[in-house]
Amino acid sequence: MNFILLAIHVLVCLSLIGIVLIQGGKGAEVGAAFGAGSSGTVFGATGGQSFLSKLTTGAAIIFMLTSLALAIFWGQAGSSSVMPDQVAPTSAPASMPAQDAAPATPAAAPAEEAK
Repeated sequence: MNFILLAIHVLVCLSLIGIVLIQGGKGAEVGAAFGAGSSGTVFGATGGQSFLSKLTTGAAIIFMLTSLALAIFWGQAGSSSVMPDQVAPTSAPASMPAQDAAPATPAAAPAEEAK
């Protein structure tokens, strides 16, 4: 189940990238005003903006739902993980020499005699 959902997720991700790259920028309407009238005829007389925006919205919703489902399914306790179940805690050695345990005191500086 997880791998089917992951495959759908990857396909939707790639299609979302493609859909966004196909869309024209905001300056595309300026070209149509100066005589480039064939710019919007690929998707019909109304242009492709409404079709592509609906397609983008649908792909984004599916992408978010598959992301949420993958996070829920792979976050369950019975699922496999790359992390080990128990990590041994790092601790200090049991026996420390007495001189290392005491805080270090600075050596007294000899008083210099004034001349």
